[in-house]
Amino acid sequence: MADIGVVAGLRVLVVGLGREGSALATYLAQRGVAVTVTDLQPEAQLGQMAANLKAAGVSLVLGEHPNWLLDQTDLLFVSPGVPLEVPFLAQARQKKLPFSTESRLFCHLCPARLVAITGSSGKTTTTTLTGKMLEAGGQKTWVGGNIGRPLIQVVDDISPQDVVVMELSSFQLEYFHARLNEHAVIPAQLQPLLASFSPPVSALLNITPNHLDRHPSMKHYVHAKRALVDYQGPNDVAVMGLDNDMTRTIGHQFGQRVRWFSLEAQIPGGAGLYKNSLAFFDATGRPEPIVNVAEVKLRGRHNQANILAASLLAREAGATVEAMRQVATTFAGVEHRLQLVRVVNNVSYFNDSISTSPERLTAALRSFSEPIVLLAGGKDKHLPWEDAVRLMRNVTRDIILFGHAAQLIYEVIERVTKRETGRAPNVHRCETLEEAVQLAAKMAQPGDVVLLSPGCASFDQFSSYTQRGERFAELVNQL
Repeated sequence: MADIGVVAGLRVLVVGLGREGSALATYLAQRGVAVTVTDLQPEAQLGQMAANLKAAGVSLVLGEHPNWLLDQTDLLFVSPGVPLEVPFLAQARQKKLPFSTESRLFCHLCPARLVAITGSSGKTTTTTLTGKMLEAGGQKTWVGGNIGRPLIQVVDDISPQDVVVMELSSFQLEYFHARLNEHAVIPAQLQPLLASFSPPVSALLNITPNHLDRHPSMKHYVHAKRALVDYQGPNDVAVMGLDNDMTRTIGHQFGQRVRWFSLEAQIPGGAGLYKNSLAFFDATGRPEPIVNVAEVKLRGRHNQANILAASLLAREAGATVEAMRQVATTFAGVEHRLQLVRVVNNVSYFNDSISTSPERLTAALRSFSEPIVLLAGGKDKHLPWEDAVRLMRNVTRDIILFGHAAQLIYEVIERVTKRETGRAPNVHRCETLEEAVQLAAKMAQPGDVVLLSPGCASFDQFSSYTQRGERFAELVNQL
C-alpha cells in the first residue's frame, strides 16, 4: 500500500466532484484522512456519487463553496474542471492555503516508472498507442490520467516493475509547477508533494492555441504545458514534435535528452519518415523501419506523427519494434476520434467529436480524399479560425454549422471568401446537431464522407465531447 504520510493528519478539502475529485476523496477517506468535498451541484443532482462518498466517510458541503470551509482546511485538492480564478480559490490564496490535485498526488505515490504525454492535440491517441505497445511487449501497463480512470484508484495495486502511461492536460499540469503555491505557507511534510515535478519520460507533442476560454492567455497555457518537461533531470527523456513551432523552440532548450519525431525531417536519435515507412534513426542517421505507412490502420497524417511519438516513448520504456508494429497495424483508433460510425447508402459517417479546436478540425479534414460534408460548431473557445476556414473552403463540398459558434464561423467564412479567390463550398446553418445530421443525410451523395469535426467545445448543448459524439452516433444509426 502506498505511503500517504505526506497528507497524514491534515484536513483535506477536495474542490469539485468530477471523476478525479470523487476518486481522490474516497481513496483518502478510506485511509483515515479527514476529507471534506465541496461542489456547486446540490446533493440531489449528484445522486449515487454523494451516497457513495458518505458511505466512505467523506463530509459533503454541496450547492455552494462557503468560505468558512477554508478555516477548517490545511490542503486543497482542486479538480481540473475548476478554474483557478474562481472566487473561492482566490479566498484560499488570501488565507495562504496550498493547492494540489489528484494527478500530482498519484505521481508522488506511484512506485512504477512514469511515462506522461501532453499536447494540444493527439495526446489521447498517443497515450493509448503507447500503452498498447508496452502491453504487446509483455509489460504490465497502467493507462489513465486525463483519460479512463483516475489512477489514484489503483495506485496500491501498482508494483515497481510496472509502467504507468499518463495523459495530462494543461489543467492538471498547472499543479506540477511549485510556483502555483508561491502564495502559500507550506508545512514541511507537504514540501515533496508541492515541489516542481516532471515525469522522467515525457512527451510534449505540440502546442497550438487551445483552451483560451479557460487560461488567461496563450502564455499561461504554454507555461502549464511546460511543466511536463521543465523539471526533468539530466538523464530523463523528453519526446518532442519537431514540426510544431512551439515545441521545436522549447525542445531546443533541452539538448541531448530530447528525442525528436517529425514527418518532415530525419533527426539522428529520433523517429520520422523513411521512404514508405515510419522509422527510428540511430545516432548516425541510419534508419530502422517500424511499420510501412500503407499498413497503418489509423487514418490521417497526424496519426502517423502520433505513432512516431508513441514508438519513441515505448522504446524508452522497453517495448520492442515488433510490439510497435503489431499495434500500428491493428489499432483502429479511440472513440470519437475519426471513428467510422456507419455506412448508409454508400455514405460514410465519421465521428470526430474530440475535435474541440480549429487545429483538430484541420487535421481531420486532411485525413480524407473523398468529398466531404462537414458538420462544425459548438461553443467557441476564443481561438483563431481563419486557417481552418481556408482549408474548409478547399476540401469540403458542403459545410453545415450548428450551435453557439455557427454565426461566428459563418462570418469568418464570409470574410475569407470576400478577400480570397478560389472555390466556395455551400454553407448552411442549423440550431442543433439533430438538424445538422438530418440536413447532411439529405445532401450527401454516394461516395461522400459526412464528418462531424466540430472545431469547438461541446458545452453549448452537451456536457462533454463524449456525449456529443454518442448523440451523433445515435442519430446516424437512426437514419
